[in-house]
Amino acid sequence: MKKDFTCCCPSPILSRETACFYLLCVLIALYMLAGAAIFSSLERPAELKAHQLWERRLRDFSHEHSISYEDLKSLLHHYEEARAAGIRTEQSRALWDIPGAFYFVGTVVSTIGFGVTAPSTGTGKVLLVFYGLMGCSATILFFNLFLERVITLLSLLVVWCRRKRIGHSGQEGRGSEDNRNEEWKPSVYQVTLILFVAVLLVACSAASLYSAMEGWTYMESLYFCFVAFSTVGFGDFVSCQREQHEDTWAYKIANCLLMLLGVCCTYSLFNTISVIIKQGLNLLLKTLVWLYSGINHNRLQLRPLLKLCFTASEPPIFCCEDDTLRRQQVQAVSSSGQGMMWHSYVSNATGKCLCDEAQVEIVCQRELDSGISAIQEQDNCSIYARPLPTQSQ
Repeated sequence: MKKDFTCCCPSPILSRETACFYLLCVLIALYMLAGAAIFSSLERPAELKAHQLWERRLRDFSHEHSISYEDLKSLLHHYEEARAAGIRTEQSRALWDIPGAFYFVGTVVSTIGFGVTAPSTGTGKVLLVFYGLMGCSATILFFNLFLERVITLLSLLVVWCRRKRIGHSGQEGRGSEDNRNEEWKPSVYQVTLILFVAVLLVACSAASLYSAMEGWTYMESLYFCFVAFSTVGFGDFVSCQREQHEDTWAYKIANCLLMLLGVCCTYSLFNTISVIIKQGLNLLLKTLVWLYSGINHNRLQLRPLLKLCFTASEPPIFCCEDDTLRRQQVQAVSSSGQGMMWHSYVSNATGKCLCDEAQVEIVCQRELDSGISAIQEQDNCSIYARPLPTQSQ
């Protein structure tokens, strides 16, 4: 009776999605390490210089006004606590009135989080957890629906342009062309290019407005637009925080609309870029699999030749009566062992389990060694059993 044996070892081959996930983790880690090295080399000297300048100014101020250095640092520590509650050295607008609170919840649900305004009471902090959970989820859903509408709008615009272009060619073949237009959808590269242009236009327009209203340079305004639209929100630049902005309702409304439009377009752009990155990862995985398959195929072809070179050496010559017969026996054992090994390699190359490859080689080697040892014992016995030669012989 024949028994079916199945491979019980776990398969080392990963699925494409799992391999893509691991490869993405490695690439993100390398990307972060490279970014950390670059920004550390750029910003660390400026940080050390700022620390030295600040310490020198504190000591000069304490010496000039006859104030204890420790008392001065204690005062600055109290100021840091007051700044966390919204107190600024320059007069600014109210942070927790209705417009200020609306600006705060807008930064929460859009995941920007500038950090200028934050709840200081325990009840407010607990409420923020549940409020942000629902608000951020709903906003992400809104961003996804916005991206779907953008893709649909682009499809309709391109199809309309195609129909206008073929409108002058006549009515022949119009039905097949209409069916082709209905099936056509814009590629991810076209959508990415259009969204990039839209983000660039919104950012340039918003930077002009912020530069005029906030007193920033144009480059600082562009920097703020990217930080805000990408929902990073460092908090070093924040719009609508000056006292004179209390009565500029038009600027407040324009700021909210620009924030909403910029965040929606940038989030959609990030989604399309992530699709392109995933396609690049799949292409990289296919290339790695192709290289591995080529190396493995060449290794399987060269492995029997290497085994022949290392194991098929010249058999030993024994001093016995029938030297030719002994040599043929050793060669037969050696060739049978090599044939078994070659058969195992061929069977492994056809896709069978590789778990028993090492055991087959060990068994073949043991058979070869046992055959050679048996021949040696026969030769020794024949030599010792041979009668001693006489004088006549």
